[in-house]
Amino acid sequence: MTEVEVVELLVSSAHRLAGRPSDGPADGPTDELVRQVEVRAGLGLVGDRYFGRPAHRDAAVTLMTAENLPVRLNASVGLTHTRRNILLRGVDIDSFVGSTIVLDSGAGPVVFAVNRPARPCAWMDVTVAPGAQRALRGKGGVRCTPLSDGVLAVGRAAFDVREA
Repeated sequence: MTEVEVVELLVSSAHRLAGRPSDGPADGPTDELVRQVEVRAGLGLVGDRYFGRPAHRDAAVTLMTAENLPVRLNASVGLTHTRRNILLRGVDIDSFVGSTIVLDSGAGPVVFAVNRPARPCAWMDVTVAPGAQRALRGKGGVRCTPLSDGVLAVGRAAFDVREA
Protein backbone atom coordinates (compact mmCIF):
# COMPACT_ATOMS: atom_id res chain seq x y z
CA MET A 1 0.00 0.00 0.00
CA THR A 2 1.12 3.52 -0.86
CA GLU A 3 0.14 6.49 1.28
CA VAL A 4 -1.71 9.18 -0.68
CA GLU A 5 -3.88 12.14 0.19
CA VAL A 6 -7.53 12.60 -0.73
CA VAL A 7 -7.34 16.37 -1.33
CA GLU A 8 -10.94 17.08 -2.35
CA LEU A 9 -14.21 15.25 -2.89
CA LEU A 10 -16.96 16.60 -5.14
CA VAL A 11 -20.55 15.36 -5.15
CA SER A 12 -22.83 17.41 -7.36
CA SER A 13 -26.52 16.80 -7.86
CA ALA A 14 -26.49 19.09 -10.91
CA HIS A 15 -24.84 18.71 -14.29
CA ARG A 16 -23.35 22.20 -14.68
CA LEU A 17 -21.49 21.82 -18.00
CA ALA A 18 -24.27 21.41 -20.54
CA GLY A 19 -24.65 23.22 -23.82
CA ARG A 20 -21.94 25.40 -25.33
CA PRO A 21 -18.90 26.44 -23.30
CA SER A 22 -19.30 29.98 -24.62
CA ASP A 23 -22.60 30.16 -22.65
CA GLY A 24 -20.76 29.42 -19.41
CA PRO A 25 -21.57 26.83 -16.75
CA ALA A 26 -25.05 26.55 -15.28
CA ASP A 27 -25.66 27.60 -11.71
CA GLY A 28 -25.38 24.78 -9.26
CA PRO A 29 -25.34 23.98 -5.59
CA THR A 30 -22.74 25.66 -3.41
CA ASP A 31 -22.14 22.60 -1.24
CA GLU A 32 -20.53 20.34 -3.86
CA LEU A 33 -17.22 19.94 -2.01
CA VAL A 34 -17.70 17.47 0.83
CA ARG A 35 -15.51 16.04 3.61
CA GLN A 36 -16.66 12.45 3.02
CA VAL A 37 -18.70 10.51 0.51
CA GLU A 38 -20.62 7.24 0.42
CA VAL A 39 -19.63 4.96 -2.46
CA ARG A 40 -22.00 2.27 -3.76
CA ALA A 41 -20.83 -0.64 -5.88
CA GLY A 42 -21.92 -0.34 -9.50
CA LEU A 43 -23.77 2.92 -8.83
CA GLY A 44 -21.30 5.68 -7.93
CA LEU A 45 -21.27 8.37 -5.26
CA VAL A 46 -24.48 8.83 -3.27
CA GLY A 47 -26.00 12.20 -4.20
CA ASP A 48 -23.95 12.70 -7.36
CA ARG A 49 -25.51 13.51 -10.73
CA TYR A 50 -24.25 10.22 -12.23
CA PHE A 51 -25.33 7.95 -9.35
CA GLY A 52 -27.20 4.93 -10.69
CA ARG A 53 -27.44 6.25 -14.25
CA PRO A 54 -27.17 3.28 -16.64
CA ALA A 55 -25.32 5.32 -19.29
CA HIS A 56 -22.63 6.22 -16.73
CA ARG A 57 -22.16 2.99 -14.80
CA ASP A 58 -18.66 2.43 -16.21
CA ALA A 59 -17.79 6.08 -15.61
CA ALA A 60 -19.76 6.95 -12.47
CA VAL A 61 -16.73 8.20 -10.52
CA THR A 62 -13.84 10.27 -11.85
CA LEU A 63 -10.48 10.40 -10.09
CA MET A 64 -7.77 12.96 -10.81
CA THR A 65 -4.19 13.61 -9.67
CA ALA A 66 -3.60 16.93 -7.88
CA GLU A 67 -0.09 17.19 -9.32
CA ASN A 68 -1.65 17.34 -12.82
CA LEU A 69 -3.86 20.37 -12.15
CA PRO A 70 -2.83 23.31 -14.35
CA VAL A 71 -1.98 25.62 -11.42
CA ARG A 72 0.20 27.81 -13.65
CA LEU A 73 -3.02 28.76 -15.50
CA ASN A 74 -5.20 29.09 -12.39
CA ALA A 75 -3.62 28.89 -8.93
CA SER A 76 -6.95 28.02 -7.27
CA VAL A 77 -7.97 25.23 -9.68
CA GLY A 78 -9.71 22.25 -8.07
CA LEU A 79 -12.60 19.86 -8.50
CA THR A 80 -15.23 22.59 -8.80
CA HIS A 81 -13.39 23.65 -11.97
CA THR A 82 -12.57 20.24 -13.47
CA ARG A 83 -15.84 18.56 -12.34
CA ARG A 84 -13.99 15.37 -11.32
CA ASN A 85 -15.10 13.62 -8.11
CA ILE A 86 -11.95 12.59 -6.23
CA LEU A 87 -8.68 14.54 -6.22
CA LEU A 88 -5.66 12.53 -5.08
CA ARG A 89 -2.13 13.66 -4.26
CA GLY A 90 0.78 11.23 -4.37
CA VAL A 91 -0.24 8.86 -7.18
CA ASP A 92 -0.31 9.22 -10.97
CA ILE A 93 -3.84 7.87 -11.34
CA ASP A 94 -3.78 8.35 -15.14
CA SER A 95 -1.30 5.49 -15.45
CA PHE A 96 -3.73 2.91 -14.01
CA VAL A 97 -6.28 2.58 -16.84
CA GLY A 98 -7.27 -1.09 -17.04
CA SER A 99 -6.39 -1.73 -13.38
CA THR A 100 -8.38 -2.40 -10.26
CA ILE A 101 -7.38 -0.05 -7.45
CA VAL A 102 -8.15 0.22 -3.75
CA LEU A 103 -8.49 3.41 -1.69
CA ASP A 104 -8.83 3.31 2.09
CA SER A 105 -9.16 6.60 3.96
CA GLY A 106 -9.73 4.87 7.28
CA ALA A 107 -13.25 3.47 7.03
CA GLY A 108 -12.24 0.36 5.08
CA PRO A 109 -11.19 -0.34 1.51
CA VAL A 110 -13.15 0.93 -1.49
CA VAL A 111 -12.40 -0.84 -4.77
CA PHE A 112 -12.61 0.78 -8.23
CA ALA A 113 -12.23 -0.54 -11.77
CA VAL A 114 -10.27 2.11 -13.69
CA ASN A 115 -11.98 1.92 -17.07
CA ARG A 116 -10.76 4.74 -19.28
CA PRO A 117 -9.19 8.19 -19.38
CA ALA A 118 -11.33 11.23 -18.61
CA ARG A 119 -10.44 13.34 -21.59
CA PRO A 120 -10.53 17.08 -20.99
CA CYS A 121 -13.10 18.96 -23.04
CA ALA A 122 -13.45 22.56 -24.24
CA TRP A 123 -15.20 23.40 -20.97
CA MET A 124 -11.79 23.30 -19.23
CA ASP A 125 -10.81 26.48 -21.09
CA VAL A 126 -13.88 28.17 -19.55
CA THR A 127 -14.00 26.71 -16.02
CA VAL A 128 -10.24 26.58 -15.36
CA ALA A 129 -8.53 29.04 -17.74
CA PRO A 130 -7.70 29.41 -21.43
CA GLY A 131 -5.25 26.66 -22.39
CA ALA A 132 -6.41 24.21 -19.70
CA GLN A 133 -7.86 21.69 -22.16
CA ARG A 134 -4.47 21.37 -23.85
CA ALA A 135 -2.61 21.35 -20.52
CA LEU A 136 -4.76 18.45 -19.26
CA ARG A 137 -4.40 16.20 -22.32
CA GLY A 138 -3.29 12.78 -21.16
CA LYS A 139 -3.69 13.74 -17.51
CA GLY A 140 -7.34 14.69 -17.09
CA GLY A 141 -8.08 11.84 -14.70
CA VAL A 142 -9.77 8.47 -15.06
CA ARG A 143 -13.35 7.24 -15.21
CA CYS A 144 -14.13 4.39 -12.84
CA THR A 145 -16.76 1.95 -11.66
CA PRO A 146 -16.94 1.36 -7.92
CA LEU A 147 -16.75 -2.37 -7.22
CA SER A 148 -17.48 -2.18 -3.49
CA ASP A 149 -19.49 -0.11 -1.05
CA GLY A 150 -17.69 2.15 1.38
CA VAL A 151 -16.87 5.62 2.59
CA LEU A 152 -14.03 7.90 1.48
CA ALA A 153 -12.93 10.99 3.37
CA VAL A 154 -10.61 13.92 2.78
CA GLY A 155 -7.18 13.33 4.31
CA ARG A 156 -4.58 10.58 4.37
CA ALA A 157 -5.44 7.36 2.56
CA ALA A 158 -3.86 4.10 1.49
CA PHE A 159 -3.70 3.30 -2.24
CA ASP A 160 -3.06 -0.11 -3.78
CA VAL A 161 -3.38 -1.83 -7.13
CA ARG A 162 -5.17 -5.18 -7.06
CA GLU A 163 -4.57 -6.13 -10.68
CA ALA A 164 -3.57 -4.56 -13.96
